[in-house]
Amino acid sequence: MVQWLRSLIFVVVIYLWMAVLGLVFTPYALVSKRGALKACKLYARSTLWLARWMVGIRGEVRGEVPTGEVVVAAKHQSFLDILLIFDAVPHAKFIMKRELLWTPIIGVYAKRLGCIPVDRGKRGMAVAKMVKDVAREFSEPGQLVIYPQGTRVAPGDYKPYKVGSAVLYDGLQYPCVPAATNVGLFWPRKGIRRKPGLAVVEFLEPIPPGIARDIFMARLEEAVERHSKALMAEAGFRAE
Repeated sequence: MVQWLRSLIFVVVIYLWMAVLGLVFTPYALVSKRGALKACKLYARSTLWLARWMVGIRGEVRGEVPTGEVVVAAKHQSFLDILLIFDAVPHAKFIMKRELLWTPIIGVYAKRLGCIPVDRGKRGMAVAKMVKDVAREFSEPGQLVIYPQGTRVAPGDYKPYKVGSAVLYDGLQYPCVPAATNVGLFWPRKGIRRKPGLAVVEFLEPIPPGIARDIFMARLEEAVERHSKALMAEAGFRAE
């Protein structure tokens, strides 16, 4: 009960902090993309600090952090893996649901950061437009983050890997850095309660450009799933 109350207070605080910080930085963000990046970096870093202090979640990033132009194909379990990746890399640009653009504060900053909205209801058109939009946004350096399963996946669950990450990998001809995580064990995709523990995002060995699509997809899924299971097992989780 105590942990649940601490978690509730934490959730309220981080969303109020998002609103305050977003409003304070809005004038700077509107005139400068650097201002938007600084605001989001500050939010990610401070929220990770609050998570450690208020609910006992320690964040850790393992592996070689990508700093050049790459596609980061990451396991997605909750908002926490977004925060850890964004804090770690120099300039993350996320593939995101189009409806998030209409979310107060988040939508404004997503546009300024160069995030790419995707209409998930029109798959063929969405993938083609995504490639076009990414090519435009990559006129400025950054790390493009995509979640190959297309949504948050709870520990122990499975959802198939979608073709969008392979399309970007083919079209951009950038290395792809897989990323594994166990964050859903501590910060679930749904609900209030946060559990103390070591939440990890691990950047894995890059996949060089030029590999055939089917081989790329198999290699990506095998790496992300195997390392995510290892991280969850390290934290004491055993899938049924």
